[in-house]
Amino acid sequence: MSAFTAELIGTMFLILLGGGVVANVVLKGTKGNNSGWMVITTGWALSVFAGVVIAGPYSGAHLNPAVTLALAIVGKFAWSQVGVYVAAQLLGAMAGAFLVWLIYMPHFNSTEDPLAQLAVFSTGPAIRHPYANLFSEAVGTFVLLFVILYITEPQMGEQKTPIGMGSLGALPVTFLVWAIGLSLGGTTGYAINPARDLGPRIVHSLLPLKNKCHSDWRYAWVPVIGPLAGASSAALLYLLLQ
Repeated sequence: MSAFTAELIGTMFLILLGGGVVANVVLKGTKGNNSGWMVITTGWALSVFAGVVIAGPYSGAHLNPAVTLALAIVGKFAWSQVGVYVAAQLLGAMAGAFLVWLIYMPHFNSTEDPLAQLAVFSTGPAIRHPYANLFSEAVGTFVLLFVILYITEPQMGEQKTPIGMGSLGALPVTFLVWAIGLSLGGTTGYAINPARDLGPRIVHSLLPLKNKCHSDWRYAWVPVIGPLAGASSAALLYLLLQ
């Protein structure tokens, strides 16, 4: 499996399970309807586990443009491969979101609240204040990347797999993402990953959803710019402290 394919499939599983847990909680008539924030944060953390297990041995399991950017800034990933990884992550996120829609289609059709439908695909602020929301996303991603940079090793195994989220196995990052969701995710829904938000938001804009609303493109820049800024800041501080 190539690094591109690994990033695509790993990110697809990330969004399939992550978007799936949101669908299970917010859509009408599901077994997990209204089961709450603990279920959502746990589901997202475990979706990271699944994605990292798949992609780790082949690509380092970035699964996130912010991770790819930070590793390139600190010199632990080739800049020439950044575009390849980001493209795979975005396509994988779109594929995962599409699968969530197929699986939960009857529940989408029975859910009258268009914002609940949108929440399955993309994040949104609890209180809309773009700059505060941007700061929240930046801080959450800063925590993600700063910790990752300190728990990874330069190489993984005899094949010298590229550094990334999978370099110490999936479990440490699973707990890290769970902690970020529980502690910092209540303000914006903690995208902390531009592909995780942008890819599914694009899919939402294209799907023939019943009771569909706008895809909130006015907010869409926040979960893209915030994570990239947070990741860059973490990488620069990491370099400064070396």
